[in-house]
Amino acid sequence: MVSVITPSPRVEVLAQTGIDTIPIEYVRPKEELKSIGDIFAEEKRTDGPQLPIIDLAAVSSGDEEARRRCHEELKKAATEWGVMHLVNHGVAEELMDRVRNAGRGFFELPVEEKEEYANDQAAGNVQGYGSKLANNASGQLEWEDYFFHCVFPPEKRDLSIWPKIPADYVPATIQYAEQLRELTTKILSILSTGLGLEHERLEKEVGGAEDLILQMKINYYPKCPQPELALGVEAHTDVSALTFILHNMVPGLQLFYEGNWVTAKCVPNSIIMHIGDTVEILSNGKYKSILHRGLVNKEKVRTSWAVFCEPPKEKIVLRPLPETVSEAEPPLFPPRTFAQHIEHKLFRKSDNDLKKPDDESG
Repeated sequence: MVSVITPSPRVEVLAQTGIDTIPIEYVRPKEELKSIGDIFAEEKRTDGPQLPIIDLAAVSSGDEEARRRCHEELKKAATEWGVMHLVNHGVAEELMDRVRNAGRGFFELPVEEKEEYANDQAAGNVQGYGSKLANNASGQLEWEDYFFHCVFPPEKRDLSIWPKIPADYVPATIQYAEQLRELTTKILSILSTGLGLEHERLEKEVGGAEDLILQMKINYYPKCPQPELALGVEAHTDVSALTFILHNMVPGLQLFYEGNWVTAKCVPNSIIMHIGDTVEILSNGKYKSILHRGLVNKEKVRTSWAVFCEPPKEKIVLRPLPETVSEAEPPLFPPRTFAQHIEHKLFRKSDNDLKKPDDESG
């Protein structure tokens, strides 16, 4: 007997039915609801802490003082926040617009056409068009659809699953990924020297030119009839080394900073950058991987393009670098491969459940 896999319902389809109340699976727990407010009102607030804005114009300047100041500001933001707006980052505004237009063009296709690119999460195939499947006992779902795929290095791309429409999707995404890869090297170099290490050390520790992988996830958050009850993405930290986020200038990102949720402003031509768990582990907690989440609204569709820079899953063992550890600052994280770290995060596996990394046996 042939089993038929029914695709999980798309949030976009649900939103288009004109419902006034959202299904119970999308309603957040009571204790979480207290902190969910109107995202447009939150974004207008000027009181309280604001995400740092780091101007990278002087990142490679011949003016030594300007370069030093730029490096110090980035290091400070990575230490205190773990997230920041990057401006003058070297990615052309025109290219960012092409990426936005390409992603928007795909999500504006009829759902039936998008389904041709559907992934199969149950079979472990996560690349393609999808919606979150509940992976916890409460059956909690997030108010988003997405498109997920590897964008760098070239040999890891599977262009057969990339959208054919719009026509600029492939060239724009490839060019954007290449420019982000260059930006990744610059950022990791600054973070590395900020720890007192050689400038190429952190990049080497996360896979280097050969093995560092860039994965793109286009998050599509339809209008929600009850945004005060739902989340586009629940609170989490990124497992990546670095994450770069582009969005369509609709607010939604919130960061948990000093005990409160802080809303990221919409800064024109900026790219938001997160420090991920991987760099937090390597730096022994000196650089922060901040808890964050995504809110939705009933007025505007929000789209964001997140590019995760990830180490190879099994090839290296993540652990605090020896130079970041001392008697006064013992290691805060146990040795794990990237794959083990993901299992620990996603499936709440304890270290006793995880197989020891090869070089830790004996």
